[in-house]
Amino acid sequence: VNPHTARLTVGVNACICRLKVREAKRGGQVNDQALGSMYFIHRALKNIYQYDFNVKDFKTVSGQTKYVGSLNGVCTVETEKFPKNFWPDFKWSRKGFLRTRWIIHNQGLDLVNIHLFHDASNLIAVNSSPSIYSANRKKALRYVINRISDSPSNPIPFFLFGDFNFRLDTLTLVQRLTIEADVVKVMKDRTNEVEKIIFEEKDDGRQMLLQIEEKLFEYVHQAVFRKDNGRA
Repeated sequence: VNPHTARLTVGVNACICRLKVREAKRGGQVNDQALGSMYFIHRALKNIYQYDFNVKDFKTVSGQTKYVGSLNGVCTVETEKFPKNFWPDFKWSRKGFLRTRWIIHNQGLDLVNIHLFHDASNLIAVNSSPSIYSANRKKALRYVINRISDSPSNPIPFFLFGDFNFRLDTLTLVQRLTIEADVVKVMKDRTNEVEKIIFEEKDDGRQMLLQIEEKLFEYVHQAVFRKDNGRA
């Protein structure tokens, strides 16, 4: 995929949606999403229609139509980033959703590609259960469902897919892995911020069991995640 190109191809053979993954900035803000979808339509299917969000009506899908460049003006795709004021304490990202609407065999449906928030820092995720990131994902998912349920009098089935960024409950996992361990917090120089958290065995060897940093989660006994499907 060319990172500088967005392309939408609609055809009876296949429908491909790709959004730019390059960060294009205007006025210091990121305006593009890191989203893309591919829809393959079998030749045997007839009378396929795709929704035009501008004229609010369906159009027959036939042949192939390609859009190269920004998809901002493509009327058959609805894209939206999550509002910036959702999480004022975090950097505004390119997370959001992409929706297309179809009629297949006289049945209308929405296909919604969603990109939820990841755990930006293990040190923050381990502070609470559920973590603040989990709460952010829940809020964003509810927002998308409310946005796409925009016709209460004439509801259309929808399928949600994409990158939900699900994570294990970090605090609960750490508590399970370090039941008998001492905790050592290493602070950053001249600040009151935690740089890393180290869990050590309580015996004389003081072996390190687990080390957590912003982007690091290093557990010594890796077999616990592999043996018996993680139930070791």
